[in-house]
Amino acid sequence: MTTTGHDPNTPALHLGGEDADLAARIDRELTAFNNAATGADDEAGLSVRVTDADGELVAGLTGWTWGGRAGINTMWVRADRRREGWGGRLLRAAEEEARRRGCTEISVASFSFQAPHFYRRHGYSDTGIRDGIPGGHVDHHFWKSLAADPADTLRLVALVEMTDPAAGQRYEDAVLALLGRHGGRLERRLRTDDGGTEVHVIRFVSRTGLETFLADPERVALRAALGDAAPVTRVLPVRDV
Repeated sequence: MTTTGHDPNTPALHLGGEDADLAARIDRELTAFNNAATGADDEAGLSVRVTDADGELVAGLTGWTWGGRAGINTMWVRADRRREGWGGRLLRAAEEEARRRGCTEISVASFSFQAPHFYRRHGYSDTGIRDGIPGGHVDHHFWKSLAADPADTLRLVALVEMTDPAAGQRYEDAVLALLGRHGGRLERRLRTDDGGTEVHVIRFVSRTGLETFLADPERVALRAALGDAAPVTRVLPVRDV
C-alpha cells in the first residue's frame, strides 16, 4: 500500500510486511547515529551454537555487545535436549565472551512462560516488567553485572517516606543520579499514587559502594538543604529466592 501527498515532491508513505532491506538500512543509520552520539563504535553480534554429531542444531544463543554492554536477544534449546544443562552452558559462554570483549554488564528479557526463573538462578536481577502479553503473561527484564564477584554484590530495598512529596521526589531524583559513581545501580523505582512513598531496589557491587554513597558530599549537602523535609528512609538488604 502506498499513500502520497498532492505535491509530487512530498515523500511517499509505504506500508507493508517484513522488509529486510529497510531493516538493514535503518540498522546502519541508527548504528552510525549512536556511534557519533556516544563515541562507542564497537557494536558487534554475539552468538553461541551447539550441534550434535550429525551437525544438527541442539541449542543456540544470539545477542550483541557495544560500549562495554552486552545483551541477549534469543536463546533456545531443542526439546529433546532440554534438562541437560545446555541453557546454563550457553549463558556462561556468552558471558565469558562478553567479558573478553570488555563488557561489564549484560541484559536480557524473558516472557513469564519462558525462563524468568532460569535467569534469576544464574544471578540476573529483575529490572522491570511489561504487562499485556497475550494469555495474561508479562515480559520480564533482567540485568547482571559481569564485573563483580556475585558474592560481594549488595542488593537493597529502600522504603522512602516523604513529608513533602514534591521536595522529596526532587531530592531522590538528584541522589539516585549519584549511584553510578559508587558502583550502584537503580533497578526499580516505584511510587504510591499519593506520591508520599517510594520503593527503590538498588544494587551495589560491594558494601563499600553503599558506604561511599552515603558519605558522598553532594548527597550530604542535598539532604542538609532539605532539613526537616528530608525523606525518612528504611533500608533492607535482600536476595533473590
